[in-house]
Amino acid sequence: MKKLTLTTSILLLVGIGTIAQPVSYLPNQNSITESIHIQKQTKMKNATILHKANEFVKKGDYESFLAYCTQDTKWVFVGERILDGRDKVRDYMKEFYLEPPVFTVENTIEDGSYVTVTGEITLKAANGTYNHYDYCDVWRFENGKIAELKAFVIEKNLDK
Repeated sequence: MKKLTLTTSILLLVGIGTIAQPVSYLPNQNSITESIHIQKQTKMKNATILHKANEFVKKGDYESFLAYCTQDTKWVFVGERILDGRDKVRDYMKEFYLEPPVFTVENTIEDGSYVTVTGEITLKAANGTYNHYDYCDVWRFENGKIAELKAFVIEKNLDK
């Protein structure tokens, strides 16, 4: 029997990508044996990074969350305020996250350096009441860190 060796590089759309190494097909009497060696890249996707960072927010560990942000991160809360830099984001968290926010993620969409997330968030106000919001966040990443946020946040009217 002849040995047939097929050597090719294939880009698979799994994670950031994996590259397949040589593939050998060795015919025998009953079957074909296949040997595939795959070298995986271990770089984390931006959506995974964001969800990992947000676990720290849920625990009230804001400094660990901020480590996932670039020093010059920019957060735009549409129609409300703009925060320039990690220190301004820290100040915002101290002011508005009197206790860790409770949030749910409904959808996550990743496209290149952007991650869009929709969901609901509940924040405790200074007077002790809880305010409920729907949100749509568009996050931009640079080198695996949060560089920018554009947040669309709408307060829910639970009386209706």
